[in-house]
Amino acid sequence: MNVEQIREYCLSKKGVTEDYPFDEVTLVLKVMGKMFALVSIDEIPLRINLKCDPELAIELREKYESVLPGYHMNKQHWNTIIVDGSIHPNEIKSWIDDSYNLIVLGLKKSDRDILLKG
Repeated sequence: MNVEQIREYCLSKKGVTEDYPFDEVTLVLKVMGKMFALVSIDEIPLRINLKCDPELAIELREKYESVLPGYHMNKQHWNTIIVDGSIHPNEIKSWIDDSYNLIVLGLKKSDRDILLKG
């Protein structure tokens, strides 16, 4: 996957917006104003930070060399994935889905209702 494929996949999800709040090379994707993916667009290979269930985060780090504790993030809840071709794109999409869903589940009920109705 490349940065544009990741960006398009994330933006296809309901309520997602993109922003560069930190600098001009870190694309931040949010649902209802909450971050679920950060993409370093100038790094080769590409890197993406995704929220993850803490137990699954550890399992993924043990299983894949290209899954690391989240760079500049809470290491318990975020992973950094090095997109170097060693992980199938469908697996990365699944992790994007998980990150998005974790954020949606953590939204206030009123925000979640707005998202689901929209």
